[in-house]
Amino acid sequence: MTKQEKYNLAKWAMNHALENGAQHASVSISNSRSSSVEVREEKIDKLEQAIQSNLSIRLFVDNRYSAHSTNRLKKEELERFIEEAIAGTRYLSEDEFRTLPNPDLYYKGGGQDLNTLDNSFDTHDPQEKINLAFQAEKEVLGKDDRIISVSASYYDGLNERVMVTSNGFEGDTSNSYYGLNAQVSVKGGDARPESYWSESAIFYDKLKKTEIGEKALERALKKIGQKKLESGKMAIVVENRTVSRLFSPLISALNGSAIQQKNSFLIDKLGEKVFSEKLSVTDDPFIIAGRGSRLFDSEGLATKKRPVFENGVLKNYFIDTYYGKKLEMEPTSGSNTNLVFKLGDKNLDGLVATVDRGILVTGFNGGNSNGSTGDFSYGIEGFLIEKGKLVQPVSEMNITGNMKELWSNIGEIGNDVNENSSWLTPSILFEGIDFSGA
Repeated sequence: MTKQEKYNLAKWAMNHALENGAQHASVSISNSRSSSVEVREEKIDKLEQAIQSNLSIRLFVDNRYSAHSTNRLKKEELERFIEEAIAGTRYLSEDEFRTLPNPDLYYKGGGQDLNTLDNSFDTHDPQEKINLAFQAEKEVLGKDDRIISVSASYYDGLNERVMVTSNGFEGDTSNSYYGLNAQVSVKGGDARPESYWSESAIFYDKLKKTEIGEKALERALKKIGQKKLESGKMAIVVENRTVSRLFSPLISALNGSAIQQKNSFLIDKLGEKVFSEKLSVTDDPFIIAGRGSRLFDSEGLATKKRPVFENGVLKNYFIDTYYGKKLEMEPTSGSNTNLVFKLGDKNLDGLVATVDRGILVTGFNGGNSNGSTGDFSYGIEGFLIEKGKLVQPVSEMNITGNMKELWSNIGEIGNDVNENSSWLTPSILFEGIDFSGA
């Protein structure tokens, strides 16, 4: 189905809903293509390919609201689907806060090309994709007698969507992605340390295709001899790829639903200094070829570049139309795009070198954070740091504390951005963290 055909069908579905009793409607039609291959012991272990199409419709009927989706896109089937959805909506309770967005806030078109789609997506040879997975595995096989198992995989995908609403919005998006990863487990005394490495990209020719297996093996071997340390209070350096585990509770606390439901430790904190002045994060939807770049959100609201934290001061929440009305706040968007950190001047090794005694955290093993209080407890693994050097792999330890205190005790922010995510997180040094171990 071409883009124009999707627009035509979406408008027809919207009009059919209006003709059958809905006061307003929003319709999205999306299609996706994906493939993946996993190899193990020099054989293909799993090979998958999927093609999907879907229509989603949001209905506003007599102050009632419902959302429905189907993969049956023939008009004769959609007619009954929409009519039954409208009839069912009338049985729901009224909700005065459920409306389409203010049309003035919609994306109006004319924005720059954010370059999130690889137009060569359909030209890549399937055998070449399989070979990349085997290549990642081959980087490990036979390289060390302590290797127990190796697996590697390649994956890719393309998503396209058009959206129309009955109060004037029309827009379409498209994006692609590619990825490679490897997992390795090794002998380590009574333990069986394992690790992984992954790379991803929007464009096939930008995907790093070598050293995936090598890095996974290197990281697994470094874990041999892991042990607990005595409980105490130390500094931690959190590797850039794992910072998101500590940052996600902050973003969750900024969500409109969490604020309205009193499940956020950052309620009523707009304009206040809540964290270290070293924390500045911007939500930037306009990064060319950014993982989270977009011109409008899932409702059609035009995106804007916004500060989230500025020198530790909370500047914005993530508010959609529904929770904006409940909270009597102007909608911003219900989700983030690219989160960009203000960087320091040291990479991971540079941060480690500044620590007299602490732990480099390279992974989290379970744990949770309380959304309403910010209290957290996480299992960690990594390496003991002494006088700026990594001296001992550690595991089976927990860090505990409160998110407000943790992010107020930033020692230094690194400059080594993780570019495999829309959250462009650097490594971060935190001071005075409570550990529990042996």
